[in-house]
Amino acid sequence: METKWLEDFVSLAETRSFSRSAQLRHVTQPAFSRRIQALEAWAGTDLVDRSSYPTRLTPAGKTMYDQALEMLQSLQSTRSMLRSHSSADKDMVGFAVPHTLAFTFFPAWVSSLHEQFGPFKSRLIALNVHDAVMRLVEGGCNLLIAYYHASQPLQLDPAKYEMVSLGQELLAPYSKPDAQGQPLYALPGVAGQPLPFLGYAPGAYLGRVTELILKDAGVPVHLERVYETDMAEGLKAMALEGHGVAFLPYSAVRKELENGRLVRAVPEELSQLQMPMDVRAYREKPVGKEARNSVADALWSFLQTHAEASLPG
Repeated sequence: METKWLEDFVSLAETRSFSRSAQLRHVTQPAFSRRIQALEAWAGTDLVDRSSYPTRLTPAGKTMYDQALEMLQSLQSTRSMLRSHSSADKDMVGFAVPHTLAFTFFPAWVSSLHEQFGPFKSRLIALNVHDAVMRLVEGGCNLLIAYYHASQPLQLDPAKYEMVSLGQELLAPYSKPDAQGQPLYALPGVAGQPLPFLGYAPGAYLGRVTELILKDAGVPVHLERVYETDMAEGLKAMALEGHGVAFLPYSAVRKELENGRLVRAVPEELSQLQMPMDVRAYREKPVGKEARNSVADALWSFLQTHAEASLPG
């Protein structure tokens, strides 16, 4: 059994909705359903009454809910105690970073920090958005780096966590160019001949932002989804092969734009088919006289005064 199954189940018990819980857990609904089914297989009985809406727990599910809360609380307490005994990582700054940012933004950003702030030891923990947030909440990292858009806020209590903006990055559509350097697939497309669309899997953070762009475009956009994945790097690989148009963050395609392997797939007059997103850093606010990572604290102070200038690109 995996602890994330218990966390999924607790979320489902509290929201009473598979779709809402999948969104809060930042996973696709099919993946969320499979994890609930895996927990039921482990328990050997049905935990959820799927014949009703909103979703209800079975009697076994109600028992499991109470036990899951106790187990998760006990695991978190044990983890905190174990971490308090560890001194090996006091000069190591741990970053929890969603996969897309881990592959694209993070390496160049850390390089710029080494030049401006000075060298420091770092540990990158690449996760999906929800697990990256939970890693911060559970004390498993010093800083969380994540995209932010007002329509898709992270569930972090501002009374407990503080934030600094690292700048903005543009989410826009890109395509492989033709022999003349023009996009093979240019938005908004033509009615009756939809463009092949390389999309994010349901529940992916960038997928929800992309849906917002298309919803608020103000013009008909003709797309046919031909491929989907959770990963921006996966969409970029397909776009590079000419399979369709993909909405990607600038840091993911900067090199490909410079060498002409990808081009913007939208004309300047349709600037509404792209959207700026914040890149933000989060940390837990210091409390009392608890032991602190002095390097992480110094880095945070630096970010508060120099962050805007440290955003690559």
